Amino acid sequence: MPLPHACIQLKETMFNTTGQWVHLETYDEFDNGLSDLIEFWVSEDASATQALKDAALAHFKADLESATINWAGNKAKSKNYAAIAQELAEFEEALKQG
Repeated sequence: MPLPHACIQLKETMFNTTGQWVHLETYDEFDNGLSDLIEFWVSEDASATQALKDAALAHFKADLESATINWAGNKAKSKNYAAIAQELAEFEEALKQG
């Protein structure tokens, strides 16, 4: 069975060909990655398992935290990453509310 579009998109942007997480580093990777993550998370396809969703979210959060720390001294970049963190927090809140 082919992977759903959401899984394919997430795999292309966040996982390498061996299934290992590709660390996100640039603002564009995070900006696009958050959209891919949300699309993946709401996928109802059976291949988008809860374990994969949880792992992708955990990796995304860890990479975002690292990038935020790396750019703490740069106001402009720091602001960009803070905006993504806010969007992620809103998404997580929506998940909690079901």
